[in-house]
Amino acid sequence: MPQKGLKSLIRLSKWNVDEKQRVLVALQGREDEILSWIKRLDEQLKEEQRVATEDSTGVGFSYGAFAKAWLGRRQQLLSMLEMVRAEIVRARDELALAFNELKTYEITQRERDRRAQVERDKKEQAFLDEIGLNIHRRRDKDEG
Repeated sequence: MPQKGLKSLIRLSKWNVDEKQRVLVALQGREDEILSWIKRLDEQLKEEQRVATEDSTGVGFSYGAFAKAWLGRRQQLLSMLEMVRAEIVRARDELALAFNELKTYEITQRERDRRAQVERDKKEQAFLDEIGLNIHRRRDKDEG
């Protein structure tokens, strides 16, 4: 693969990793949001239970309907949480794959760069050796 093609692949892979990270962060934000809703719902239940125990004639009578609605809503939120967490696992796996792909391209690029530098160094050393040899020959010729 040409040098330019690999650099383009690295750029594309970096963008892909960034995109996968954005998706993961968004999903984690959604998870936090759902957890916050569950916490608020649980706090509402505790408050409703407190009020129901203080006034068993009025509000206490409607507590059963509240508890039933609360349970349904909580189950719905737990289902949403489970789905989001499954998406987070998938997003993490996709991010790991994208990151590994990027690292593979970067390692390949570094190895190509290293080999090119070794080749340049060899050519430079051969050139310097040739200059040194020519100087040595001239000295021998001038002395002899």
